[in-house]
Amino acid sequence: MSQAIQTKAKPASGRAWQAGPVVAWLMGEGWNIPSPVDLTTRLAEHLVAEGFPLLRIRVTIRTLHPQVFGTSYTWSRKTGETTEFAPPHSITQTSRFLDSPYAAIFEGAGAIRRRLDIPGIKLDFPILEELHGEGATDYVAMPLVFADGQINAVTFAADVPGGFSTEELAGLYELLPALAHLFELHAARRTARDLLETYIGRYTGQRVLEGKVKRGDGEDIHAVIWFCDLRDSTPLADSMPREAFLTILNDFFDCMAGAVLDHGGEVLRFIGDAALAIFPTGETSPRVRQGCCSAHRACEDALAAAKDALARMADLNRRRAGDGEPPLGFGIGLHMGDLTYGNIGVPERLEFTVIGAAANEAARLEGLCKTLEAPVLISEAFHRCFPGDFKSLGLHSLRGINGEREIFTLAG
Repeated sequence: MSQAIQTKAKPASGRAWQAGPVVAWLMGEGWNIPSPVDLTTRLAEHLVAEGFPLLRIRVTIRTLHPQVFGTSYTWSRKTGETTEFAPPHSITQTSRFLDSPYAAIFEGAGAIRRRLDIPGIKLDFPILEELHGEGATDYVAMPLVFADGQINAVTFAADVPGGFSTEELAGLYELLPALAHLFELHAARRTARDLLETYIGRYTGQRVLEGKVKRGDGEDIHAVIWFCDLRDSTPLADSMPREAFLTILNDFFDCMAGAVLDHGGEVLRFIGDAALAIFPTGETSPRVRQGCCSAHRACEDALAAAKDALARMADLNRRRAGDGEPPLGFGIGLHMGDLTYGNIGVPERLEFTVIGAAANEAARLEGLCKTLEAPVLISEAFHRCFPGDFKSLGLHSLRGINGEREIFTLAG
């Protein structure tokens, strides 16, 4: 049960702290602070400068993110710095969370206070034992409520004899509306960035945030194009429950898209059981190119991602074999070319992606993987830019593309 904030006057402590100057600072300079880490640090410094007995402050903001439950920003007087901690959603199932004041506050318990300097006091939250060991005398946790009703939390710890005074606690309540407003602005920006990165990619999301939001906005780029596909997905989908098939798809994309992201690529689209990604060279793309670019890094990264994906798929198929399941077949096509990278669609529903003959050729190249019995195929254009340790598979026609192309695969 929560211990109500005490309102009984305490003996005069000689401390005279008023929240007004800090509130004025928050609503003035606070608007210009660029990050929640800086905001937490500056707030703590102003509280201390105004005579508030602060040992530690922690602000915890819940997050709309597929992997992260929320983010905590913790300032300690011991270090004078603010640390950031972003736990996964699974933390809500742990005793660390369930036995914390946050679980109660997020459920609407209101403010929680615990005096830590009273002999024999029961320390009913693990965090209290930690703070007591650091010399804390008082602890208060308060809800930080956003305009949409989302409940977050802010906690304060003191280490002065007698803990917080009635006036100091009242001052903290005065801070909450301004503090919630500023952190809500930072949370909204972070949510927008996180969701854009999650659903359209890091680099693409950044372009949208920079203002490329109209149909036709974009640029010409030169890039490695990656196209991969899961083999025989239709019979797989027809032979098992939907949940089981979705698990297979996600396992496949963990191997493929996970490798792309880990090696600096950008996953642009998931197309059913296929994925389209790019590794930009950093060059713009002239329509007529003599020779090839000198930016080998994109090719090296794409090849490293392909080899990583092969290793991940080998591990996945070993696990499947151990469960008595057949191996998953797949193909990866790597091509180099010029692309238009930008917004297409209708004004009400846009997609930021790449278009151009090079993207089509990458998809057609991957389609040959099954025919040529090679999990990775590399185009003539890629080989010309980056003549690595490849094996030629001869000249082949690509569906819908005039002429024949020399096709390569990884040596060995």
